[in-house]
Amino acid sequence: MMRRKIFRFVLAGLVLVGGILPLETSAAPADEATFLNSLEGRWTGGGTVLLRIDRGPINVSCNFSSDATGTALAMRGTCRGLLVVSRSISADLRSDGARYTGIYVGPRGGRSALSGSRRGNAINLTVTWAREVNGDRKATLIVQKRGENGMRLSTVDVDPATGKRVVTSELNLRRS
Repeated sequence: MMRRKIFRFVLAGLVLVGGILPLETSAAPADEATFLNSLEGRWTGGGTVLLRIDRGPINVSCNFSSDATGTALAMRGTCRGLLVVSRSISADLRSDGARYTGIYVGPRGGRSALSGSRRGNAINLTVTWAREVNGDRKATLIVQKRGENGMRLSTVDVDPATGKRVVTSELNLRRS
């Protein structure tokens, strides 16, 4: 008898709390708009890029401009390496709730699909390359906000020879 009373009390409490607290904890569109807006601006910096997994890294310097409108972000940039080689890259992202989709256009001009979600200060995206890269058409792109004025763009791929994950590009940018 006492157990039933305790059970009813606990059940009533859960119903009450359930009516007050939201059941879903996914990011709201306003949260995503605020986050994307924090990535807006002009960015400069550099890092390393592997043109192929079996080759050494190339040091690059980059300039980006990003514009946020609601739950969309457009990034346009240029990276220079080997003193004379300059390549344009861009990404267009859109958030629908917690889900991100978009298009990445790399230095060779192919349009690659992006899809993923944000966790904390990082948008984790699966890239489906327009053509085969490093033995397949999949990789990971991470757009990470670092403090108020920093952003890191990283691409991770799988080495087809070893099966290990390899960072194929890492750009550290500062708001300018």
